[in-house]
Amino acid sequence: MKRLAVLVLAYLAGAVPFSNLLAGRLAGVDLRRFGNGTVSGTSLYKVSGFRALATAGLLDIAKGASAPRLARRLAADPDQDRTVGPGTRWRAPSGLEAAAAGLVVAGHNWSPYLDGAGGRGIAPSIGAYLVVAPEGAVLLLGGLTVGRLVHHSGIGTLAGQLAVIPVLRATRGRPGALAGVAVVAPMLAKRVMGNSRPAFRAPSVYLARLLFDRDSWSSSGD
Repeated sequence: MKRLAVLVLAYLAGAVPFSNLLAGRLAGVDLRRFGNGTVSGTSLYKVSGFRALATAGLLDIAKGASAPRLARRLAADPDQDRTVGPGTRWRAPSGLEAAAAGLVVAGHNWSPYLDGAGGRGIAPSIGAYLVVAPEGAVLLLGGLTVGRLVHHSGIGTLAGQLAVIPVLRATRGRPGALAGVAVVAPMLAKRVMGNSRPAFRAPSVYLARLLFDRDSWSSSGD
């Protein structure tokens, strides 16, 4: 029952929409009805500026870290430490940590407080990886940063997401790979699905969403 409670709390904590709360508080805007309808830091920045973006980002990172941290305390196991490579000691995350990390991102992406709308999950996933496997957070930040620099943030973010799973497999074994999948899967699903209602779309639309995080090959989007 304690483990189930941790997973439920992970989802509900992840669902707290800090970006939308700040946008409503500071600008009187519901981000679900602004731009492309994504409740994201980028949308918040457009309506409320950098200070609001930084505040929401830190809060989202904190909530992302809180769920696997709680799961780690509950599933504390001295045998989780493992050695990978000479002189290097890595900790293999527990299954409960991986599930909590994935659910906190899923809650952010499909928040019941926003009738299923949400963000892309980047900030909470960084927070989750800081606890589960910090190298995953470095990869996500690196992909996002490089993407911004070359003006293709969607592709850069996707590259970082896809790199996480094999890297965590190499550094933390199969448990690391499972944690990578648990967090990356809801982010990729959100990219493909977006916030719109289910409807038939051409395969090219879904491919554009996956690669560029937008609905077309030419229009800009976030």
